[in-house]
Amino acid sequence: MKPDKNQIWNQVLGSVKVSVSSAVFSTWICKTHLVSLKKKGGDRYIAEIGCLSSFVKATIESRYFGLIQDSLTSALGFPCDLVFVIKQPESSLNTNTQAQTPLFEVEMDNTYFVERLNQSRIRPSQVFENYAVSSSNQMAWAACDAVSKNPGSSYNPLFIWGGVGVGKTHLMNAVGYSVLKKNMDFKVLLCTGEDFTNDIVMGIRNKTTQNVREKYRKLKCLFVDDIQFIAGKDAAQEEFFHTFNAVTGAGGQVILTSDKPPHQLMGIEERLRSRFEAGLIVDVGNPDFELRCAITSIKAQEKGLDLEMNYVSLISGNLDSPRKIEGFLIKLSSELKFRQVEISEEFVSNLLGKEKLDVNGKRRIPTPEAIIDAVSSHFSVNKKALMGPARARMVARPRQILMYLLRSELHMPYADVGGLIGGRDHSTVMHAVTTITKLSSLDSKLREDILGIKSAL
Repeated sequence: MKPDKNQIWNQVLGSVKVSVSSAVFSTWICKTHLVSLKKKGGDRYIAEIGCLSSFVKATIESRYFGLIQDSLTSALGFPCDLVFVIKQPESSLNTNTQAQTPLFEVEMDNTYFVERLNQSRIRPSQVFENYAVSSSNQMAWAACDAVSKNPGSSYNPLFIWGGVGVGKTHLMNAVGYSVLKKNMDFKVLLCTGEDFTNDIVMGIRNKTTQNVREKYRKLKCLFVDDIQFIAGKDAAQEEFFHTFNAVTGAGGQVILTSDKPPHQLMGIEERLRSRFEAGLIVDVGNPDFELRCAITSIKAQEKGLDLEMNYVSLISGNLDSPRKIEGFLIKLSSELKFRQVEISEEFVSNLLGKEKLDVNGKRRIPTPEAIIDAVSSHFSVNKKALMGPARARMVARPRQILMYLLRSELHMPYADVGGLIGGRDHSTVMHAVTTITKLSSLDSKLREDILGIKSAL
């Protein structure tokens, strides 16, 4: 009997869903469907899997091929080969519709739960289900997930460090939300290093230090954001030392975040630093292009924006941090509603251009000469060779990137770009721009090169 491809694919999706994070499933796996399933010969099948774009196809092939193949083989009971194609689903009733559903549902109908979240200063919007995971933050996510399941036992204290806007606070919030969801009577508090210091100062000033101690030392979970703020503050460090000992000594969980690892925190007492280093220390790196795409997709869905992957790729390629991405999406949503227009690549590009401002609030527009110099410097290619007739790859690829940047950054006509670069015709420039646009969605090294040149500008 011929297997039902819809039933088989639903089994595959169910199997894959438990093996990846909700963010990964909603961002990538949901954008696939089973086009065909045929016998290849004997007991072996060949499955044709449709993807909505080349970007989705390349990502799934490179990262989730083995997982999907194993799941499909298990569902069929026979070996199976995969072929990925770019193809739209035949009807709207397909797995891609799942991508339009909310990524997470916060149980806000329980008044007491909402009250406990507010008392604990936990944001209900920052949960594990909408946290995008990649190689740069996978260890931190796994550690927080373990802590949320067994607070006080797994990795205590947990010290998370990393740059601005990389998701440290989101992870800490997610742990707090998960803990309270399981037991609403747990005493949980998320505060900043500044909050803790201010409470200590006010306690000393108002002679209510004992009340402050009661507030912090009887907690089941104490989460402190930006712990580096207490550096150099002797009274705050003294109180935090005893608070730390009281919470952990009673079996409570402590999570700390900082912009630097413990050994680089200046002005922190050695006895505190040694306690920070006694647990697990994990770092959250800057998001790579793929993770920024996942973050863009998640944030867009939360804001009710239905972005196609070419827009996601465009935004992620120009903005390098989750906070910038979120800020841009807020602006994009507002502009679309205010202007009453449909989203387009030109509209998104123009809005991205408005993000590039100088200290006076005016848009920074690089000159063609500045772009030529930046490309020449980045690839260590002589400008004469860059503008000349040489076709060697070490010169040809930088030249194509130069054409792409002149077109995308300055919106120069194709003929003008060609005239500037050695008198080339407009078709050559069009080919270069098209080539780099396609490759930038597949080649991470190329994306980093382009971002590096843009940063230099």
